[in-house]
Amino acid sequence: MRSLFVCPLCGQPLTREETRYACPTGHSFDRAKEGYCHLLPVNRKHSKAPGDDKAMAAARSAFLGKGYYAPLREALCALAVSMTGAAPTVLDAGCGEGYYTGGIYRALLSAGKAPRMAGTDISKFILRRAAKGEKGIEFAVASSYHLPLAAESVDLIVNCFSPMAAEEFRRVLRDGGGLLYVVPSEKHLRELKQVLYDHPYANEVKSVPYEGFTCTEVRHVEGMIHLPCREDIGALFQMTPYFWNTPRDGIRRLEELTRLDCRISFDIHVFRKNGRN
Repeated sequence: MRSLFVCPLCGQPLTREETRYACPTGHSFDRAKEGYCHLLPVNRKHSKAPGDDKAMAAARSAFLGKGYYAPLREALCALAVSMTGAAPTVLDAGCGEGYYTGGIYRALLSAGKAPRMAGTDISKFILRRAAKGEKGIEFAVASSYHLPLAAESVDLIVNCFSPMAAEEFRRVLRDGGGLLYVVPSEKHLRELKQVLYDHPYANEVKSVPYEGFTCTEVRHVEGMIHLPCREDIGALFQMTPYFWNTPRDGIRRLEELTRLDCRISFDIHVFRKNGRN
């Protein structure tokens, strides 16, 4: 079967076989038993195991699997359906455990469309979970700055909380193609930060123009989530950047909590790639 991915070494089309991906020039890439493929060349890796480790992958899956971020997924699904045609090619760049990827794929199918969808992430640990969850989607270990996709081959890119690789996204999108870029809004996880820090700060909110793209709207998603146990509070903390830079006193206060009501707040920046003049 012809893959959505291309060879990361020579750029030729890849054929997806049962146990590997192969290109016409002879390059071959094994498929893991879960179904994903490793398309990140060694010379583009910045560490031995980049991205989320096993513990972080488990925390993300546990937290998202309970539906706490369902309002964001529902908003992304609605946008994906409205922005695509009958048979769209969709990429989730920095897809993580596939929570949004799978939701969007199923929403497109439910809308009567025939999507082809791929997800990429630099963490093999988290892609194991993504590939187990949705067999109709292709998943590959890859960097958003060097996507193993042909130029102008994608109709819609979804990018949730991952680096904004604008130049590379512009390369792989077709003219008029869409980009959904999700960032935390000003009040996102405010109550969590009030526990962690003596002087909690608001998230910086800004609108940045990107060459070759037009922003058509910024859709805001906000609500309160109710975390009823230490396990869910800990899972949320572990999947945030605060996990890496919180003082010990803040961690102690968090560990003492048995429940937490916390605001979630997101901005979905909706872009279209400009066509050629």
